[in-house]
Amino acid sequence: MEQIKLTSVLSVLHWAELTEEARKTIEAAKEASYRAYAPYSNFWVGSAVLLEDGTMVTGNNQENAASPNGLCAERTAVFSANSLYPGQSIKMLAVAAQTGGEFLKEPVTPCGACRQTLLESEKRFGKEIEIYLYGTEKIYYLKGIETLLPLSFCSDTLSV
Repeated sequence: MEQIKLTSVLSVLHWAELTEEARKTIEAAKEASYRAYAPYSNFWVGSAVLLEDGTMVTGNNQENAASPNGLCAERTAVFSANSLYPGQSIKMLAVAAQTGGEFLKEPVTPCGACRQTLLESEKRFGKEIEIYLYGTEKIYYLKGIETLLPLSFCSDTLSV
């Protein structure tokens, strides 16, 4: 039997190591978390995408009593950006989560559906997205979603 070992590498950063652009994107994600609708989980997530032209678009999780009909913060932001600015690629995405009025110490990572959506956006525009996952004690940084989604399913898979 052959085995394949998959390895993902991401950077762990602290606030002082971030660019001003990354800080602004993370701050926008944190601010967006306060506008989340999370009466069931009490887990407020905000996301911000910085488009190539400098436009910032935010999103947050939107829950629904008829679970799983809600939508995650990342997809809310990406879908809004694609709807409002269809010709603009996403340069950067930030995610921040809080509960009980406190931001999490450890970064929260996108769910599988959000990872797939980010992959589609990267493939659509042919550009990797810089991703910042915020925690008060550390920030994960990765360039391109494939770090979190190895062996991904995309349009290339559909080619025969």
